[in-house]
Amino acid sequence: MERLNFPPSAVQLKNKENKPLVFDQIRKKWLRCTPEEWVRVHCLNYLIHTLNYPASWIKVENEIKLYNTSKRFDIMVVNPNRGNLLLVECKAPSVKIDQQVFDQIARYNLEAKSQYMMLTNGMNHYFCTMDYTNQRYHFIKELPNFTQAQ
Repeated sequence: MERLNFPPSAVQLKNKENKPLVFDQIRKKWLRCTPEEWVRVHCLNYLIHTLNYPASWIKVENEIKLYNTSKRFDIMVVNPNRGNLLLVECKAPSVKIDQQVFDQIARYNLEAKSQYMMLTNGMNHYFCTMDYTNQRYHFIKELPNFTQAQ
């Protein structure tokens, strides 16, 4: 698989019937190692092992209702006492992070109301913080670690 722009981490891989599988530590199962799944697993490692977010606060590939339709977000970090902290949209490395991708996560965040948003294709990462009072988002250089985000 392609080397991504995340800090090095131990990603568990195996082959089954000549197909690569990657272990998702949140869902606790082996998944087909698609390019997007590869990015998602590295992003999870980044959130847990680099930024120290509790694994118990993280949801992966859960449903969100949006305008009477069901959508699935990639990653959400939920503070049990304060609500949604971070919404993450992962794309395959070959997918360019453009306005259409940003619009997708912004629509999801209309419902999620997360404090932070992250878009990544594994190579490029974009971070925002939300200002709900003025109905704006602000790009930031990096995500705060767990302690700072409290």
